[in-house]
Amino acid sequence: MEKSDIEKIEIDLLLEAIHKRHGYDFRHYSKTSIKRRLTQRLRLSKFKTFSDMLPGILYDDDFINVLLKDLSITVTEMFRDPPFFETFRKHIVPIIKENSFTKIWHAGCATGEEVYSTAIILEEENLLDQVRLYATDFNNNSLKIAREGIYSPDKIKKYSQNYHASGGENSLSDFYHAIYSSVKINEDLKRNITFANHNLVTDKSFGEMNVILCRNVLIYFDTILQDKIFSLFRDSLCDNGILCLGNSETLEFSDCYKHFSVISKFNKMYIKGPHIRDSKIPALKRYNSVTI
Repeated sequence: MEKSDIEKIEIDLLLEAIHKRHGYDFRHYSKTSIKRRLTQRLRLSKFKTFSDMLPGILYDDDFINVLLKDLSITVTEMFRDPPFFETFRKHIVPIIKENSFTKIWHAGCATGEEVYSTAIILEEENLLDQVRLYATDFNNNSLKIAREGIYSPDKIKKYSQNYHASGGENSLSDFYHAIYSSVKINEDLKRNITFANHNLVTDKSFGEMNVILCRNVLIYFDTILQDKIFSLFRDSLCDNGILCLGNSETLEFSDCYKHFSVISKFNKMYIKGPHIRDSKIPALKRYNSVTI
């Protein structure tokens, strides 16, 4: 048997152990991504084989916490993919304005940068007080960073560039202040944000939402798990609710696709319900002829 075949068996056993011992299910994550992250931990922990990790997974709380951090997805930044946030500002915000109250779910929020990006847009559009933002992730370490809203100043220049490229006309510094050697998001911007632990793989619907953003998370899942989560999002959206995915993700090949219509193919925005031209939402009718 080839070494790669043996390693596949070892990794499958590790993922099964994590699921049965701790309740976290990585069995349908991208095998390439999982192997890369486990290999990094293998090297850092100076183990010889993947199997050497098994006792730590079963008996060592410190080790499993480190490993869960390795396996979680925390790659994010403020106003990541500026064209998406520009489209959100121009075409989704008008829809939100037609609601008396809107619930938005950032699923897999990681360390919170994109949540605050959305909050900034809503604040600039005088909408934040009529919106409740729910930001969830299964990684408590990431959620702690998100709640605190404290980030490295080294990243702020890139975040500011993203902000202006997404249509921001003010200064990003209006929404944060310096604290020691870091920057901290203004507390007032957090007033309608709820951070909570939620596992997309194992937990149920988070409630009836008007908008769900889950960007650049599903690329780490296989098609079986993607379909499961698309079903979760479908059931969590109200009629005419909007689903926003990442640039490399698509609803098109899922069984759930028939329940949605495309708002923006390029920016991966979908609406639950009829085609835009048949929609009762005036904002959608206005943008029916616009390519976004």
